[in-house]
Amino acid sequence: MAIAYNLTSELRLKLKKPIGTLIRGSFDETMKTFKGMMEKEKPAVIISVGDTVSKNLVENRVFPQLSIVDNKVMRKETRPIPITAEKTIKVKNPPGTITEEAIAAIQEALKSSCTVKIVVDGEEDLLTLIAVFHAPENSFVVYGQPYEGVVVVKVTREKKAEVAGILEAMKNVRKAK
Repeated sequence: MAIAYNLTSELRLKLKKPIGTLIRGSFDETMKTFKGMMEKEKPAVIISVGDTVSKNLVENRVFPQLSIVDNKVMRKETRPIPITAEKTIKVKNPPGTITEEAIAAIQEALKSSCTVKIVVDGEEDLLTLIAVFHAPENSFVVYGQPYEGVVVVKVTREKKAEVAGILEAMKNVRKAK
């Protein structure tokens, strides 16, 4: 398993802040606001990162093209969420890292015409960055902000550049193959 990126302590603090629009409130409130954003923006693709946000989207009849989950909520094991996807990909991605395997799975999922669920053995949080970087412009990447609500990242050229800067700042530990 080749690790492409490692989280640094400086970036850990920076990434606690939302990289998109934070919608505060209960699940019902955040989903109502999110659906309004969807109607207005008509995103090209919807990607969910995290078990709770993925479950809430599906329960509110919003079906992401790509869902990235790790069968954990707040780092505690949970029952797998009932997301129906046409294809499921399993990857390893240890906490605080982004693996080559996870990057390839996201790239493959975004090229696919079917719905895909990526199940991560490890932690999925940092894969938000890869999803934003590889998603088509005008897509929405949605993830949970613990105890606050959900974050919606509208994928733009500027947002991709911001994420590229974050990825560049992560310690690159590519190993020779």
